[in-house]
This record gives sequence, C-alpha cells and structure tokens, in this order.
Amino acid sequence: MLRAFERHGAAVISSDEIVHRFLREDSKVKAAIVERLGEGVLSDDGEIDRGRVAETVFGDPEALAWLESLLHPRVVATYLKWREDLAERQEPPAVCVTEVPLLYEVGGETRFDAVIAVTASPEVRASRARRPLDERETRLLPDDEKLRRADFAYVNDGTRKELDRFVSDVMGKLDGP
Repeated sequence: MLRAFERHGAAVISSDEIVHRFLREDSKVKAAIVERLGEGVLSDDGEIDRGRVAETVFGDPEALAWLESLLHPRVVATYLKWREDLAERQEPPAVCVTEVPLLYEVGGETRFDAVIAVTASPEVRASRARRPLDERETRLLPDDEKLRRADFAYVNDGTRKELDRFVSDVMGKLDGP
C-alpha cells in the first residue's frame, strides 16, 4: 500500500522501517535492548536480530511493553520531524503518508489529518506473512473496528490495478481543495 501511494506522488515513510533503522544504527537503543533482553537477541555478527527479539517479547507482556516504551516515542518523533521537514520545503508534497501498523492500538490516529485502514482476509494475510500468524494478532484492534474508525478503508486482497484505483481516488480527495 505504501509503495502505491509513492507511485502516485505521495511522500512516504514507514514506522517499521524507522524501527529497523533504530535497531541497526542507534547504539543507545541497541545497548538498552541487550541490557534488558540479554545477548541472546544478537545475531552472530553482533547485530540485533529482530526475530530473536520478537520471540523474547511476544511471550512476555512486560518485556513487550518495555520495548514499545523504548521504541514508540523515537519512532513518533522521527516521523513527526520528517513531516515538519517536508512542510518547510519551498514546494512541499501535497500528500504525506506515514505507515503505522499499530496506529489505533497506540492511540496515534490523532496525529494525522486522515487515516487509511488497510485490511485483508485472514487467508490473504497468512499467505503474505513471513512468519505464521499467532497470538500477536490478538493484540490488534479487530478489522471491522479499524474500518469503522478510518476516513478511508481498503480490503487489500484484489489486484494491483484495483489498489492503484483506490490510491488514486484517495490522493484526489486528500490533495483536493
């Protein structure tokens, strides 16, 4: 979805990509994670292994809450700064899209002018997942609630052409008067 908006001219940023960058590049974040979760979360080359972190925190609600408290404020500050920087350009983009997988779950919807909820059937999600769907899904707001609360909603189990038609329509509405 994010790349579709980019194809249609929106400036885009992904919260997940921001997290990955912090895990790779921020020595304070890396040190805090190793101190709290142990050296077992490191790969053979000494980098944070996201899979190992996930295995550790998703079975431990306290560890998950700690990790989210470490990362979420940094992620939010990063994408808000990105938006401010774009707004200061001589010719700012008409539409900026921030992908936030847990937007409603973390109360982040108030930071945006509009929310686009994207869902897919459980079968489609399972076919696209890198890992099996599990108890992590139970933390998520139900799809019907996301769709009800969003300004725009899309069930992403169609063709790329259908996706592009949806994105084009949304871009027109967001970029309009």
